[in-house]
Amino acid sequence: MRYLTTLCFFAMLCSTAGMFAQSAAKPAAPAAQAQKPPTVDGVIDTEIGIIEREFVSAAEAMPEDKFNFAPSSLNLPGSDYKGVRTFAQQIKHVATLNFMLWGPMVGEKPPFDINNGDGPASMTSKAEIVKYLKDSYTLGHRAAKSMTAENAVATIPNPFGAGQMSRLFAATFGVSHGFDHYGQCVEYLRMNGIIPPASRGN
Repeated sequence: MRYLTTLCFFAMLCSTAGMFAQSAAKPAAPAAQAQKPPTVDGVIDTEIGIIEREFVSAAEAMPEDKFNFAPSSLNLPGSDYKGVRTFAQQIKHVATLNFMLWGPMVGEKPPFDINNGDGPASMTSKAEIVKYLKDSYTLGHRAAKSMTAENAVATIPNPFGAGQMSRLFAATFGVSHGFDHYGQCVEYLRMNGIIPPASRGN
């Protein structure tokens, strides 16, 4: 009986040792693949995507009947809002500058009259203006994808007058200009009791 117990124990020991040997012989799981290094087009495309999400969501959040709101209508004591753009005009202006800046990067002209940067006067409905904005960001993504490390500082005609500007400046200025006006649109929304979508909790 003692012999049988010893034999069983020895067999179990050999089996366990074999399992450990097999485990040690297995190749280690491949390490997670290293992330690809960033590219110029990828970085610019990401930046355009960020302002697009925030600005388009803000434009969509303003009700149709408030789309032509401007702070001047509130007659706030001590304020000086005379002549400021309406909400709709802010959206059209940003979309128009997007077309002006990003179009030359892919050899395209704005689809409508730029009207000194204010966009087409005939475009008045919320649906038209929001579509115009979205189309400008679609162009922005195409412009971003045309960027390379080699052509980033190549020049294009300056859309604001004589001279040239670099493709990189055109691409990034479109983003920074959008955020400037996004901040103004946030105030317009809050003056109407609307929390900008990008500022809402999950």
